[in-house]
Amino acid sequence: MTESSSSSLGLIERLERGPVICAEGYLFELERRGYLQAGAFVPEAVLDHPEVVANLHREFVRAGSDVIEAFTYYGHREKLRIVGKEDLLEPLQRGALEIAESVADEFGEDRPLLAGNICNTNVWDPAKSEMDDQVTAMFDEQVGWAVEAGVDFIIGETFAFHGEANLALASIKRSGLPAVVTFAHHQEDGLRDGVDITEAAKMLEQQGADVVGVNCTRGPETMFPDVRRIREAVSCHVAALPVPYRTHDAQPTFQSLQDPNCNCLPGDRPFPTGLDPFTCNRYEMAAFARAAYDIEVRYLGVCCGAGPHHIRSIAEELGKHPPASKYSPDMSKHYALGSEGTLKKHNQEYVKKL
Repeated sequence: MTESSSSSLGLIERLERGPVICAEGYLFELERRGYLQAGAFVPEAVLDHPEVVANLHREFVRAGSDVIEAFTYYGHREKLRIVGKEDLLEPLQRGALEIAESVADEFGEDRPLLAGNICNTNVWDPAKSEMDDQVTAMFDEQVGWAVEAGVDFIIGETFAFHGEANLALASIKRSGLPAVVTFAHHQEDGLRDGVDITEAAKMLEQQGADVVGVNCTRGPETMFPDVRRIREAVSCHVAALPVPYRTHDAQPTFQSLQDPNCNCLPGDRPFPTGLDPFTCNRYEMAAFARAAYDIEVRYLGVCCGAGPHHIRSIAEELGKHPPASKYSPDMSKHYALGSEGTLKKHNQEYVKKL
């Protein structure tokens, strides 16, 4: 293995060396492309259009993602029950893992890490302890399929309840694989079961999580304070994967954003299909990644709304040169805005009238 190669290293070894970038956001991107339905957000594309899922994996890795996360997010019993397809649970889960593994293998010596995934079930209730066994069974079957597929680690994400995150971590720990567990922080100060997010992160670390942090719900501006607090509170590695939307103190989550300039929205909020005016550009996402990395946060990425251009910008900001960097912007060659010596002067002089 060369000094620059990390293909044989596991997650923790790579984090000890430097940043690990994980592209998420498959639900939103495939919905935009017309392969997935907003609302239920069930990853049916795995079954209906596996070639599209595979190519999105390729695009994210080519842009700089160090991880291929199998597209099993929201592919659990409760979500499939809602759309009347619970009988397709195992084919969907195994199919997603097979697609992810196949694409990872395409990269040879530059093979990215392969991650399994579990997430919030939407049925766990802190007031109903009898739900623990049902939710644990949901996690255990998904983790089991991921282990059989030979994943390198498992991500448990988007947990708004500390209690549910703890059940997810326990399932992952029983597998013996590294665990990345991240919270989704909504508008309230704490998590939905009243636990402070910093305390929740500390407890997960004590229970054996290898990486703890936050993903989804909040954009760079409103996520960063949580990231800083968690980094100061724990000794393990920290994850930060915001949504690429311009959330702010008054509307700290992308679900809470309001658009006073549009009266044609189908509901009372832009989420999830009218968020375009709030989208962060690639430079904002790179700035967030730099700020997080500078406080020793090394597991970085983008969640719902991510595009490959966001991932490439983060990768380049952190010193990586992925294949997609071949086509990174070079405005020196633009016919009017550029500075290349052979450009026509009359076009450059016209800039202020463009």
